[in-house]
Amino acid sequence: MLIALFADIHANRQAFEACLAQARDLGAQRTVLLGDLVGYGADPGWVASTAMELADKGALAVLGNHDSAISNPREQMNVEAQIAIEWTCGELGASQRRFLANLPFRVNDDDRLYVHADASDPARWIYVVSTAEASRSLAIDPAQITFCGHVHRPALYSMSPTAKMTAFTPVTGAPIPLLQGRRWLAVLGSVGQPRDGNPAAAFAIFDTDRRELTYCRVPYDVEQAVAAIRRKGLPRWLADRLLVGQ
Repeated sequence: MLIALFADIHANRQAFEACLAQARDLGAQRTVLLGDLVGYGADPGWVASTAMELADKGALAVLGNHDSAISNPREQMNVEAQIAIEWTCGELGASQRRFLANLPFRVNDDDRLYVHADASDPARWIYVVSTAEASRSLAIDPAQITFCGHVHRPALYSMSPTAKMTAFTPVTGAPIPLLQGRRWLAVLGSVGQPRDGNPAAAFAIFDTDRRELTYCRVPYDVEQAVAAIRRKGLPRWLADRLLVGQ
């Protein structure tokens, strides 16, 4: 089975549409949404409704910090993110807000764990940016493979049977065998707001039969996404950063 994994969509309709189309072309049979459906971007209603439709068809989804902020005023955001969240709240209908509020922090499925940030304490939204955080996440759950987002930059970590950690940056389009003898933590890039210097939308495909993970990048109409953010009157930097992938 091919699983399409999407993280940090951030209300970017253009990027999400492009990734969904690419995943269909690749033959994806299941969808997993790793949180932060909304925030920053111009189309939270469309993205939330699309996520709800995917969930009705069997997609798995977990809660991100921006999703949580819609109903939880205690979530801490920077000024620009908070402006976007307050605007987003007014754009979402009751059913969409309820869908986001009811998303779980984590989902276990077979030998896989899906979570938005560090799995050891999901509600604290800790970034997995080193082997220390990756090791802590892997220690909390027996799943062989953990998938997360939140960082907006692709990365892959593994743990040997003796708890030795390795880390590397995956190459786009190159299938990576996730060997049974190690445990793995895959950090996805962002669909809607990449921060690795590449403006192309990011997602991943996991082949459960071959146990291969492929990180994918999809060019999309960034200018259209930028224009939509500016039209909505959101902070200009939220638009400008899409052009440079930062």
